Parts: sequence; structure tokens; C-alpha cells
Amino acid sequence: MSRVSRGISHIKKRRTLLKKVKGYKWGRKKLIRLAKTAVLKAGAHAYVDRKKKKRVNRALWQIKISSFVRQHGLSYSKFINILKSDKIALDRKILADLAVYHQDILARIITEVNQAK
Repeated sequence: MSRVSRGISHIKKRRTLLKKVKGYKWGRKKLIRLAKTAVLKAGAHAYVDRKKKKRVNRALWQIKISSFVRQHGLSYSKFINILKSDKIALDRKILADLAVYHQDILARIITEVNQAK
């Protein structure tokens, strides 16, 4: 049976690992054993924080919509309930964008919704 030399693939694996930990502190940037755990933990934190980012953004959208809607005499929950009952399919991201950048359009939506109720 022929001998398999694995030096190239071994070095390539280590090189890619060390590229991932570039910029880390202390031994985690140059020691393979510490770098492996650092990459694993970094990946886990990145996954969790992507989910957390969605949560935070949704909360910010709700705050932006609520502050605009309150100026027009409605509460956030009542406004969302009216939109759902009228089957107006605008998500919170779009509504928040309208509240910040296109206030006249959202004001017209609020008046139309109020007239319907």
C-alpha cells in the first residue's frame, strides 16, 4: 500500500484556521489549540448575535412607529390591530421607515385607517 503524505493538507488546514483568528488577542492568534476553541466560540457568538440583532431591530421599529402614531392620537397596539383588521400588509420595518423618512405618507395612512373605523 502506498504512503499518503498529508503535509500539504495539514498545513492548509492550519493556515485557514490562523487566517480566521487574525486580530485576536494573546495566544489565540498564533497557537493552534487555542485558535480552534476561539473560532468555535466566535462562531457560536456570531450565530446568537445574528438572532439578537433581529430582536433589537424589531424593538427599534416598534418604538419609531409608536412615537409617530402617538402624535396622531393612536397607540401602537391599536394602530397595528386596525392595520391587521383592514388587511393592510405593511410590515414594521416599512412602517418605521415611513415614520422616519416619509412622514406625510404614513400620516395619510393613519387618517385613512381612522376614517375606516
